Amino acid sequence: MKGINFITNNKNEKIAVQIDLKTIEKHHEAIEDLLDGIIAEARKDEEKIPLSKVIKNLKKIGKL
Repeated sequence: MKGINFITNNKNEKIAVQIDLKTIEKHHEAIEDLLDGIIAEARKDEEKIPLSKVIKNLKKIGKL
């Protein structure tokens, strides 16, 4: 795909991807969705905080 390059190791295994943002500009929403999925997967084991507690803390520090 134009604008996408794969980085390989010495065994020719894909280990990273390089994305030319100018070339694939018209697909920015798909790229954002992909990155959101990667971030969500990376954070899946983090401690969960109930929304009510988040709202309470935001009010406490004056952000809400």
